[in-house]
Amino acid sequence: MTFIDRPVAIGLDLPRRDGAAKVRGTAVYAYETPVENPAYAHPVQATVARGRVTALDTAAAEVLDGVLAVLTPATAERLASTEDRELAALQDDGVAFRGQVVALVVADSSETARHAAALVRVTYAQEPHDSELRADRDDLYAPERVNPDFPTDTVEGDVAAATAVAAVVVEQTYTTATYHNNPLEPHATTAHWEPADGRLTLWDSTQGVHPARTAVASVFGLDEAKVRVVCPYVGGGFGSKGTPHVNVVLAAMAARAVPGRPVRLALTRQQMFSLAGYRTPTVQRCLLAAERDGRLTALAVDVVEQTSRIKEFAEQTGVPARMMYAVANRRTTHRLAALDVPVPSWMRAPGECPGMFGPEVAMDELAERLGLDPVELRIRNEPVTDPQTGKPFSSRNLVGCLREGAARFGWSGRDPRPGVRRDGDWLVGTGVAASTYPVHRMSKSTAVIRREGDRYVAEIGAADLGTGTWTTLAQIAADALGVPVERVEVRIGDTDHPMATVAGGSSGMSTWGSAVVEAARAFRTRYGAEPPERAEASGSVPPADDRWAMHAFGAQFAEARVHLDTGEIRVPRLLGVFAVGRIVNPRTARSQLVGGMTMGLSMALHEHSVLDPRTGHVVNHDLADYHIAANADVAEVEAHWLDEHDPHVNAMGTKGIGEIGIVGTAAAVSNAVWHACGARVRDLPVTLDKVLPALEDPPGR
Repeated sequence: MTFIDRPVAIGLDLPRRDGAAKVRGTAVYAYETPVENPAYAHPVQATVARGRVTALDTAAAEVLDGVLAVLTPATAERLASTEDRELAALQDDGVAFRGQVVALVVADSSETARHAAALVRVTYAQEPHDSELRADRDDLYAPERVNPDFPTDTVEGDVAAATAVAAVVVEQTYTTATYHNNPLEPHATTAHWEPADGRLTLWDSTQGVHPARTAVASVFGLDEAKVRVVCPYVGGGFGSKGTPHVNVVLAAMAARAVPGRPVRLALTRQQMFSLAGYRTPTVQRCLLAAERDGRLTALAVDVVEQTSRIKEFAEQTGVPARMMYAVANRRTTHRLAALDVPVPSWMRAPGECPGMFGPEVAMDELAERLGLDPVELRIRNEPVTDPQTGKPFSSRNLVGCLREGAARFGWSGRDPRPGVRRDGDWLVGTGVAASTYPVHRMSKSTAVIRREGDRYVAEIGAADLGTGTWTTLAQIAADALGVPVERVEVRIGDTDHPMATVAGGSSGMSTWGSAVVEAARAFRTRYGAEPPERAEASGSVPPADDRWAMHAFGAQFAEARVHLDTGEIRVPRLLGVFAVGRIVNPRTARSQLVGGMTMGLSMALHEHSVLDPRTGHVVNHDLADYHIAANADVAEVEAHWLDEHDPHVNAMGTKGIGEIGIVGTAAAVSNAVWHACGARVRDLPVTLDKVLPALEDPPGR
């Protein structure tokens, strides 16, 4: 097969290769892995928020027919490492949060395991707990760094001095709620130990098979070569499967407790609310100071959020404000409250998603006070270089996104006054917000390109959590090899394949694609234009060019309708325009952007994990009470992008698209609701009780 030196696959609108298997039900997920004679595990969870277990009565569970083992802190194996306290399952009698696992039942069937778990009687020495986040707490502290490795605080210039002489100042507090990721597929694992050689195989629903292997090997004190993690398909993750949680450790412990038998463990929907991470609530004190022409002179974002006492996670909420707009005087800070709550973790666009809500609503408030169009205000504060680092942008097309979005949305001629547009009993408004997301490319990924007869195989331990990796990696490999895409097979989702980093931070294609391109280049260099039918080469991710500030940008536009009598809120139209580098596959790209915007709409109007501080318990811990946007809530959602050529980001010219869609959406919706009825909602979600006071005497009535 002769190579051809022209693009043949990148940019094609191809259907997903895994689509047919998923539609037909033949795609095999972690819990469905075909294994012989599986057992089933079910956790027993603490019903107090803090204290210790003084007694565990397992007798009734153990005598139940079909029960194979009941693991408790007294009977569970000692783990080699308990440094990560979230993963230190059943190692002591302490209870750090409500829902923590205090025992584990293993049985012949899932029904028996669940029934037996309900028979375990637990006695506690309960201690006073604290699970209430407030910005006025006297025990807030500054973490050493915020996720993943950003400075906690930054100060440039003199915010106070610039604010004192500013023509207009907006200073308000904005809050985002606690959110739970809730992928359709629960966190699930099938685990099997080989008694003869001590090898452990985990079929796990994970966003990274190699990171999962590293974590599990450390916890159990194993050589990584003795641990295999397999995950060809993931039924969604939104970040919650980007790092291992306790369910993986529990499944492995259960499998070791019943030698020779594989064990399945799937968290229930309710268990996921305490054992699988969540997005921390945030309190954002935002300050914007500007000249009369709208040019910013000062910006401050001071964030308070929560973490768990047993494991720190500091969301980088204030980070996007450091580079978004041209302003000489800037301050960002992060403070944490360590509470008796489950461990927070990644959720789609951590940092950028909640962190752009406060500043982008504040920008709308500033535009209102200045009498400026909100789109024009953002354009006037466009920086020439990265305000934080001083580096030139590899590409920055936010202005193009704003202008293109305004044209497509029909923004021109918009009356800036709230409450003046009516459609029957509905007040109608429009809003805009900007979005950004950094371009991440991880350094530790390797790919192998192999020719097998008349086909080419690209192997890398990447994950496809529904984003289209099976398809887009084949397109990248085909272009790099110069062969038709139908002749390229992709093999991913297994630690038997070369090392790959996690599917997170919108880094997948930029990282894994870079490794595939390097492997293809090595392949062509080694074998020339006519490779033999058995040939192989490998390649790793090259160093990033750190001379540039690399980010994706977008602009989201929303139409909101508020009913004059009931306060019901509807969002019939969302539109986003994005500058996200080269698009590998328009079909999968549009799916990701529309999905992100839909999730942002859900965040804006519905989602809120309600924690009762008296019990430390999320009370709406299922999909009956934790409301997400359903079909009836989502009408017209459009995603468009600019043709963007950025040769600096990577060999493909790609930027991540999985997360930027969610980033600005909630702010755009909140801004549209204000324009509809005059209610400025600064605390998510935007619910009817927050707009009803404005409807007593709406503007324009």
